[in-house]
Order: sequence, then C-alpha cells, then structure tokens
Amino acid sequence: MFGDYFWRNSFSRFPPVGYFILGIVICLCTLGIIILFSASQEMYANPFLLIIKQISWMAIGLLLAYIIFRLDLEKIRPFIPLIGVLALILLWIVLVPGLGVKVNGAQRWLDFGFMRLQVSEVGKIALLFCLADYLAVNRRSINLIKEGFIYPFMILGSCALAIFLEPDYGTSFLCGLVGCILFFISGMKLKFLLPVVGITLILFSIAIVLNPERLSRVTSFLDVESNRSDSGYQLWQGIVAFGIGGVDGVGLGNGRQQMSFLPEAHTDFIFSIIGEELGIFVTLGVVFLFLALFLIVVIHLKYAPNFYQYLLVLGSLLFIEFQALINIGVVTGSLPTKGMPLPFISYGGSNLVLMFVLIAVILNCLCHWTIVPLKQGREL
Repeated sequence: MFGDYFWRNSFSRFPPVGYFILGIVICLCTLGIIILFSASQEMYANPFLLIIKQISWMAIGLLLAYIIFRLDLEKIRPFIPLIGVLALILLWIVLVPGLGVKVNGAQRWLDFGFMRLQVSEVGKIALLFCLADYLAVNRRSINLIKEGFIYPFMILGSCALAIFLEPDYGTSFLCGLVGCILFFISGMKLKFLLPVVGITLILFSIAIVLNPERLSRVTSFLDVESNRSDSGYQLWQGIVAFGIGGVDGVGLGNGRQQMSFLPEAHTDFIFSIIGEELGIFVTLGVVFLFLALFLIVVIHLKYAPNFYQYLLVLGSLLFIEFQALINIGVVTGSLPTKGMPLPFISYGGSNLVLMFVLIAVILNCLCHWTIVPLKQGREL
C-alpha cells in the first residue's frame, strides 16, 4: 500500500535535462566543499570539521531528495493540508520561549539534541506545496474575493508572519515574493494583488525603521565606505575580498578575509571568499551555473501536464534562484546586508537539505514529463 505513493515504473533512462541539472548541483556542491576546506584552515584547529558536518548534511539531503524524487506527487495531494498545518504548528512553536532556540537575537531553531532544525526551511517547502495545490484546484475561481484573495493570502500570510516574528525579515520577504509571483501566474487580479503588496512593503519598511540593527544595515549599505569601521564592516570586507582576488585570485588557502577579517566568511559571505581565492572567472562561473539552472527549468515548464506540477517546479526554482540572487547581491554591495546562504555552497544544514529537496521536486517532475508520454488535453 505504501508503495502506491511511489512511481510504479522505475525510469529505464535518465533524460538529458536530469543530467544537466545534476551536473550543475554537483559543481556547486563541490566548489562549496573546496572553499569550506580552504576557509576552515584558519578558523578551526581541525580543518576537516566543517567538511565533515557539511558532508553529513549532504548525505541527509541526498536521502530526502531520493525519497522526494521517487514520490508520486499527485498521490500525496490529499495530505498537503495536513503537511501545511504541521509546518505552521512548528513555525509558531519555535516562537514560544523555552521551546525555540535563540541565537544572536533570533529565535529560529528547534533543538532535538542531535541536531538543530531551522523551521523556516520546513515552512518554505510546506508553503510551496500548499500554494501549488490550492491555486491549481481553485484556478477557475481565482478572481473571486474569497477563493482568489482571502484564502490564498491567509495561507501565505500565516507562514510569512510567523517567520517575520522570529525575526527573519529576509526569509519572510522571500516567501512573500515567491508567493505573489505564483499568485500572478495563476491569474489573480492586480486589484487584489497590488494593494496587498503595497501595504506589506510599507509595513515592512516601518518595521525596519523601528529596528535599529536592521536600519543600520540599510544606512551602511547606502554609504559603505563611511561605515566601514562599524555597521558596514562586514560588507566592506566582502567587497575588499573581490578587489584583492582580481582576475586570477590569490589561490586556494591564501585568502586573508577568512582569518577573522570577514565575519561569517564560511556562511553568508562565502561568495566573497570565492572571489578572493579563485578570482572573477570562477565567481562569474557560479553566476552562470545558477543562470543555466534557471533557463533549463523554465524551458521545460511547457511540458507540465497540469498546473499543480507547473507551480511546484516554478516555485522550487524561484526559491533557489532568488536566494542565490539575494546572497550575491548582498556580498557585492548591490543589496542591504541580509544573512542568507548561497545555495549548495554556503555552510549550513537546514538550508542545504531544503535545496536538495527543491531540486528533487524539480527532477521528479521534469524527468517524469520527459520520459512518460503526455496525455492529450493537458490541464494547463
């Protein structure tokens, strides 16, 4: 019975699109391991500490990715509301004092003893499945006030608000951005969408103004050089790293920024270390890989057999690409400083596992669309 939820036909061949996507992920993960090893030389007495932890999380991510890849995404649709409720419970439980773990003023983790789970990552994947299923089912009534406005924004708002209160403004913004794009693609009227987006941005801005720490990030971003010794220190050092690296880079292990000059060098600002040690061609190569992933998936969206799978793949892609875009924008000084890891490269467990799950969703759909002949009269 349990096997009914998995594809009955094991794929006799893996389509070219699958190999391309796997190749991109392998390249990014390999680069991440190399840079982490280089960065950890000066950070820890045991230079293999970060590598061992990162590979352990990769193993967990690969296991979950394989399960997701083999899953019949159509047959789990009746369970999606339950998944959404459970994820929402976790998102609000983490805010309870004594249950959620607070680090650097943010209460984002649940401690299970052997591991810490950043529940916002669970919230992202649950939100994606809930929105994809709801919008696909109610696509014909998307212009009605209740089905096309109140209910969708209740689903999105309940998740984004819980993440916002942790506080995690960046992830909350990311969820809202992806959700609104899916609403627009689904045909939601702009008279519903635009006012909510406008009001949300105003409230978001007010929250930043009232928070001195986050306001200082914005002001330091606007004038990095004047704030390079205090609030703009991290961003300034990140930019300096790119300047030092130049075209060819200083070589693996020869970078100076990870020697306590650049805080969070192995997580949010690892792209700066890539630029310093490996130079501009490798940094542009990373950008090219993310661009290639985007183009490959977008080109194959036309083969989606129904709107539910279309939104699942599109939402998964947007979560990966926007996170990469925000991270690269932050470390290059194009966006205000926000702690958001670079997908597949930055050190970190929960987000890395999420990235593998999102890639598995994409591969599950795209490979099945490519191999299994499509029936006439698709739902799209």
